[in-house]
Formats: sequence, C-alpha cells, structure tokens
Amino acid sequence: MTPVTETIAAPASKTALKLTERIHRIEPSATMAVVAEAEKLRQAGVDVVDLSVGEPHFHTPQHIKDAAIAAINNNFTRYTAVGGTLELKDAIVQRHAQDFGSAYKREEAMASVGGKHVLFNAIQVLVEHGDEVILPVPYWVSFKDIVRYAGGNCMLLQSSEEDGFRVTADMVARLVTPRTKLIILNSPSNPTGAVMSPKDLTEVARFAAERGIWVISDETYVYLNYSGREFSLGSLQEQRDRVIVVGSLSKTYAMTGWRMGFALSPAAVTGAMQKLQSQSTSNPTSIVQKAAVAALTGSQACVAEMRAEYIQLRDHMLAGLRAIDGIKCTKPDGAFYVYPNVAAFFGRKGINSPADFAKKLLHEAHVATVPGEGFGTKEHVRMSYATSQKELDRGLERLRGFLGSV
Repeated sequence: MTPVTETIAAPASKTALKLTERIHRIEPSATMAVVAEAEKLRQAGVDVVDLSVGEPHFHTPQHIKDAAIAAINNNFTRYTAVGGTLELKDAIVQRHAQDFGSAYKREEAMASVGGKHVLFNAIQVLVEHGDEVILPVPYWVSFKDIVRYAGGNCMLLQSSEEDGFRVTADMVARLVTPRTKLIILNSPSNPTGAVMSPKDLTEVARFAAERGIWVISDETYVYLNYSGREFSLGSLQEQRDRVIVVGSLSKTYAMTGWRMGFALSPAAVTGAMQKLQSQSTSNPTSIVQKAAVAALTGSQACVAEMRAEYIQLRDHMLAGLRAIDGIKCTKPDGAFYVYPNVAAFFGRKGINSPADFAKKLLHEAHVATVPGEGFGTKEHVRMSYATSQKELDRGLERLRGFLGSV
C-alpha cells in the first residue's frame, strides 16, 4: 500500500493576515460547515431534511437528566479536578472493566469536554513537528487537521470500497517507517461504519508496541457495533502501554450537547493530557460529570434499545439507497452512517464532485449531507440514519426526485 504524505505549508495568500502559521494548516470542519448552511436555510423558512450531522435522534435518558438536575439543586456547581472527579474516573474505569475486561487504574483515566477534545489533547502531547501519523481513509474530518495542527504529517492509508472499506493489520504495517509516531484507528468508523476485526486490531497493537509506536483507538462508536462482538483495544493487557483509548458518552447515551469524553491511557500520558487541559478548558462542566456518572453506573438497557433501533434504521436506509439507480453503497457494520458512492451522477447539471452533489442536493431538494472530500474521498457523501424512519423516507423521496432530474 503506497502512502500519501500530507505536508504542512501555509498558503502564501494567507500570510497577510498575520495569524500563526499553525492555524493556516487546518480547515474548518466539513460537517459543521454543512450544519451552518442548513441552518441558514431553516432560518429562511426552508424545510430541510438533515442527514448530515452525527447526532442521535433519541433524547438523553431520564435518569441521566435527573442526575444533572440533582447536581444543580445540590449546588454541585464549582470547579472540580481538571481531569474529572474521582467518582467519575472510577465510573469510567469500572464501566470499561465490566464491558471489556480491562484493568485500568484511576490515575489512567480522565474526562474532557467531548471525545474531540480528548483526541486533541492526546495528539498534541504525542506528535512532534515532522512525525508521521498513519491514518486510514476515509477518516473522520478532524483527525487530519488535529495532526497537522500539531505539526505532524499524515500517511494516508487508502482502503477499498470493494472490500467494504475494511482496514487490516497488514495494510497498516506496510506504511510504517522510522518516522512513524502514531497510528489512529477508528472502529466502528465515522464515516463508513466499517469495523476492524478484533484480530486485526490486536495485531496492530502488537507490532506498534514492539516498535515503540503509539496507537489511538477512537472508540466513540464502540457500543454501536453490529458485527456481533464489541471489542476495545484497552482490553489488551500486554500492549496497552502504547494504547490510548478515546471514548465518548455522546453517541452511546444520546448526550452530544452535554460534551463529555474520556481517555484511558498510561498514567504519564494521562497526566500530560491533564496538564494541557489545565491550560485550556480546565475541568468538564461539574453538573455534566454527575450526569456522566449516572450514565456509566446506571442501567445500560437504554444503550441496547438504541442500538437495536439503529440496526433497523440502517437496513431501511440501505434498502432505500440501493433501490436508486446509479447509487452504490456498502453495508456498514457499525456507527450510524451510510457512505454511498454518487460518482455515477458526475458530469450532469454541473455536478463534478461530492461537494457539488451535496450543495445542489441541499439547495434544490433541501436534503443535507456531508461531501466526501472532508473524509478524504472523491466519490461519496455521508448520510446519517440517526433519525426517525419517517424522516429517512422524506429524505429518500427527495433524493430520488433530485436524481431523476439530473
């Protein structure tokens, strides 16, 4: 597998702004750009079917909301330790141990303002200028930019749509060089829903540890794995000294707006991330920490119920897309996205890229999707099926009508 090297160079035209070189290495989030554009249309009175944002359509479970309300009423509204309360750290460790058989200690856990913040912290404390970071494509929109902000170079691992965007240990190993500092894995994947096998994940962790390479395992969607076995790299005792597990309550418990993520990592790395966080956000919101404890220690029935509905929605969405001539779509084994190939429509009505496709679909049919360029591909758009079946049907109907006119 031939890697594609991302270099960091600030466009000359931007130097006149006299901002830092590092801010010019990154781009605004492609997902957030679509959300903003869709919101403009809504403000103008347009009825938009939003299949863009990765956000559960479920409400946060009541017992979690009750814990936050109780925290407010009990005046739990002051600063806490930077990486979260001891109660929350213990809840994170115990939940992971119960679900994945891990054996983390309290000092190896920390909480942060969402999973993205944890990723930012981790990459900033690990990646030096010029370090290489192996990143499978398609990738979540923020991975590449966070690495580039740290001064690292992304070695892009191209996966194959024909193989369901599957990433194997052999594919990763072929990109390792003496400059490799970090491997980023995201299983189940955003945007494709692809799931790496436990065998391949274990093999990556093994050879990375042997070479002194770090592995970040983004497990935001670990509980939305439909392949039959939930697995965390944090369960590997022999290799976990080189593994950072990034978790989030956002998708698992429908808590996106609460902003609560966590990391499980060697104590020295956890301490470094907390040091960085102490100079940025300080602690996550105190009342959200109480809600997080309730989520992690309470009944997990809500997680199973949401997962079961996502499977039904996935199958419904997939059937609808595959019934449209010209669209190809692999079956996702996790998360709540489909990643259809829309290249068959390029060359029609000024559509020559996923960005063109998504823009016209939004402005002409009022369906919001995210173009594949933000994820590193040139033939796809991402659609979220984390919504009601009725809303999916409205989106599919509009998509069929739009494609019938191009």
